[in-house]
Amino acid sequence: MAKETPQKGKGKALILLLFIVGAIIVFRFTPLKEIIAPEKIQTFIQGAGPWGPVIFIMSYAAGVCAFLPALLFTGIGAVLFGPYYGFLYNQTGALIGAAVAFNIGRYLGRDFAASLIGGRLKKYDDTIAENGFATTLYLRLIFFPFTPLNFGMGLTRITFRDFFLGTMFGIIAGGFVLTFFFANLADVWASGDWTQLLNKKSLLSLAMFIASFFIPKVVKKIKPPAEEEIISNQG
Repeated sequence: MAKETPQKGKGKALILLLFIVGAIIVFRFTPLKEIIAPEKIQTFIQGAGPWGPVIFIMSYAAGVCAFLPALLFTGIGAVLFGPYYGFLYNQTGALIGAAVAFNIGRYLGRDFAASLIGGRLKKYDDTIAENGFATTLYLRLIFFPFTPLNFGMGLTRITFRDFFLGTMFGIIAGGFVLTFFFANLADVWASGDWTQLLNKKSLLSLAMFIASFFIPKVVKKIKPPAEEEIISNQG
């Protein structure tokens, strides 16, 4: 395969930048932002019949690539499909979106990023690549912003396999807790009986939700191999 010229690498990086900036502007600062109103998304998916789960998963994946909040779709999935199917569909949509965003970043931005890497930065890039799974898992567990990490990892030498597996295992705990919490809250809201907030299921979901905020603090005490090697390289 012919090596790409620096000019072509810069051109692709510019396309990536324009894509990211354009997506943010379109869905945050134009009338199109009304499309992503939770009630409109829910109504559309509910009207899709048996295709609802498929449309939801594809919407979740597209939303992730467009820098829309993953939490928005996680909540919608929980409300529409309940804690268990909602968790399954949320995970599937998040993983597809992460995979697509990673490959967009890899195809459009990696060549330009590689041209900027030299000396010590190359050591960091190599270290991250060698410990790709552990690094991705660690960053997911400490709740590093989801979409920026998807695109950002595509700029490194990390393999897609390590990124995907690290993401898959790294978002399971947080994804289940949030889906369970939102689904239970939706049930209470629908029933109109706010005393249900004191039942065992509600208290469990609340306890799990609160506990999720302590996950990053616990995980940060365990440095992944990549971080340890980077620190040693600095020393």
